[in-house]
Amino acid sequence: MKQAAFEDRFSPRWDVFAAWLEAQGRSGSSSFPDEEFPQRYREICHHLALARDRQYGAEVVDRLNHLALYGHHILYGAEPGRLQGVVEFFGRGFPRLVREEWRATLAAMILFFVPLLGMTALVSVRPEAAYYIIDPRTLSSLQDMYSDSAQALGRRGADGDLAMFAFYIFNNVSIGFRTFAGGILAGVGTVVFLLLNGFHIGAIAGYLTELGLGHNFWSFVAGHSAPELLAIGISGAAGFRLAQALLSPGSRSRKQALVAAARHAVKLMMGAGALFLIAAFIEGFWSAHRWFPNGVKYAVGASLWALLIGYFFLAGRARPAATPAP
Repeated sequence: MKQAAFEDRFSPRWDVFAAWLEAQGRSGSSSFPDEEFPQRYREICHHLALARDRQYGAEVVDRLNHLALYGHHILYGAEPGRLQGVVEFFGRGFPRLVREEWRATLAAMILFFVPLLGMTALVSVRPEAAYYIIDPRTLSSLQDMYSDSAQALGRRGADGDLAMFAFYIFNNVSIGFRTFAGGILAGVGTVVFLLLNGFHIGAIAGYLTELGLGHNFWSFVAGHSAPELLAIGISGAAGFRLAQALLSPGSRSRKQALVAAARHAVKLMMGAGALFLIAAFIEGFWSAHRWFPNGVKYAVGASLWALLIGYFFLAGRARPAATPAP
């Protein structure tokens, strides 16, 4: 069954269920007898499982998920709260939304990672290419930051962990926000920021590797690379979501399409922001220090890559649909 037919058939029942939820704790007649609630709740869960399994749009999935969540709170006597919503979003909603926006996510990842890896390979064999991307003074500073004599890797001065943590939060979030906001320029800004960041990071990686400082640089970035780089790609996907609404609004006005797309794009950015925060914490309190052998840092980094990839591919998957009571 196509999504439009699914919504036309069952949307009135969802409206009735929502009205019953809103009437709880208030005087007045209810939409249906209270004894019907468990059956109606199972029906909502069944529809939610079908919508996820058939990969319907995020609008219908979010609507059903909201109804199921609040129905669960009432059925099992729990009070709905912000904490439950946060757990639900990061446990199921965020990875599911990334999968639903897989085209935008894939496009952003390609535009970011291909220049990054390509530039790393190019500068590793032709180091002079780095000077087309980064000025000589910055490259000289990078040599000092990742030299064998550096007390803390990746730092220009004697700033402490907390100060660097705050700096990394600001820096990471600003990169993500610019990449996201570039979508309002029909996606051109998002494309430019993804490419520039990819080339810039790749030039640094290749240059330091060619100088023989790769063991310091790669051990530094290993721990926080997964959340930080994936967050940049997801920020690009959020930007493309805005661009799609502007370029192809469908039957809606561009304003209506942009408002609808912004709801999803902002949720993507909420998830990306959490990843940037995790990356900044690791970068500020772990990556720079030489307390652990490089092998341990690489193992932690590889584990985080595996964990996040598994999270985005598996978390929030539909459970087997329960058969509603007749």
